[in-house]
Amino acid sequence: MAFTLSGDDVCQTTLPTPVPDPYWVAFSPSSAKLAGIPLDENEWPTDKAWLEVLSGNQLNAGGHHFSNPIATAYSGHQFGVWAGQLGDGRAILLGDIAGQELQLKGAGKTRFSRMGDGRAVLRSSIREFLCSEAMHALGIPTTRALSIIGSDLPVRRETMETAAVCARLAPSFIRVGHFEHFASLQNHARLKELADSLIQAHYPECLQAENPYLDLFKKICERNAKLVAQWQAVGFCHGVLNSDNISVLGLTIDYGPFGFLDHFQIDHICNHSDQGGRYAYHRQPQIMHWNMACLASAMIPLVELGCDEKEAQDQLRKALEEFPIIYAHTWQSLFRKKLGFTVEEDGDITLIERLLQAMHDSKVDFTSFFRRLGELKIDALINQISLRNDFVDRDAIEQWFSEYLARLKREGSNDLSRQISMNQVNPKYVLRNHLAQEAIELAQKKDFSEVAKLLNILSRPFDEQLEHEAYALAPPPNIDSIEVSCSS
Repeated sequence: MAFTLSGDDVCQTTLPTPVPDPYWVAFSPSSAKLAGIPLDENEWPTDKAWLEVLSGNQLNAGGHHFSNPIATAYSGHQFGVWAGQLGDGRAILLGDIAGQELQLKGAGKTRFSRMGDGRAVLRSSIREFLCSEAMHALGIPTTRALSIIGSDLPVRRETMETAAVCARLAPSFIRVGHFEHFASLQNHARLKELADSLIQAHYPECLQAENPYLDLFKKICERNAKLVAQWQAVGFCHGVLNSDNISVLGLTIDYGPFGFLDHFQIDHICNHSDQGGRYAYHRQPQIMHWNMACLASAMIPLVELGCDEKEAQDQLRKALEEFPIIYAHTWQSLFRKKLGFTVEEDGDITLIERLLQAMHDSKVDFTSFFRRLGELKIDALINQISLRNDFVDRDAIEQWFSEYLARLKREGSNDLSRQISMNQVNPKYVLRNHLAQEAIELAQKKDFSEVAKLLNILSRPFDEQLEHEAYALAPPPNIDSIEVSCSS
């Protein structure tokens, strides 16, 4: 559903600004098939005009004419502080294609660019492209990435870099910030119009509820509670969970200073700009809950349409209280699966939390530990479990393994079936920062082969891929501290 609201208070027709001499950097055949774009035998678009469209240089390709590209206004809280009006400062929505919205990120200035140049750079575009597709392959709701188009157009960030345009797909790019925008202006007519269009296109079941807007809020909360639990389960840190970066469809959106955990730290901060640690790994559920509270405040005028103000506030508050319950249930279920449990026991959560504390204390690699845990045999001798060597406190982890094996025996766990099921939820490959950085450095020399290779590996994160074993390893100590910031 393309953004259906019109008027200068909502959006503005915005033509992309062309880039000189565009060239392909990366392309996702999977996303192209989602968008219904025909591909040749090498899985590139059959219509060469897509290069020009996805770079922002023209509006026609493959029988599609994107006649009304727009940038939208939204507002929001950034790092917990009300930032006022924001908007699509470097994103331009071309229109619909096969039920998806097609958006160009880095295609030039818009009315909402403020002091920015409306451009994206190659570095950040590669990170977003690869992580979008990696998250999709992990089964985590996300916007998709269709392509990266490069240009030698210079763009200044901390240093002089080159321009790139990343094409993104989503059923909708509507954010919590869109609701906050109209609520802050007390424009209740626009607020209702926004909610009605969202319900019609994406939450039609809400129409059957006694209060459709309250039901809409509940469903948005539920999706985002489950989403953040999935992030925690794969060790993903978003890095900048401002309310304007939160999708009302429960999608992971706006990849910037993200990072997957390497050596586990419960309080890991992936964003160098986040000096207070507001968006640290262990705070992500709390912050997502806070963002849902921002949405609740924005939706009070809508819920009031079915009751009085006090009742509306009480109902939204009660609905908001369901967020941590849904999150905890989802988190517990996901971590039980990561440990290979098929039934629930009362002591499971304590067992999980003790393991995570031990991993934190010893900075154990998050992804590889859980993957290797699936290889453990139920009759293993404790002093022969090689995973013990990852931990500093040997006595404590041996006690944990003893209790873990006893727990598996109580439910009659089978080694082979358990490993198969654990390997379906514990990925072997994630987009580690050092892998992305290596691909970026080659791409800056016009060698895009590593981007394509990573796309291929990360599209099958649960497969063994023995020929790519090195891509599953934790980073060497000398490159373990790559810093990413909001400009990433």
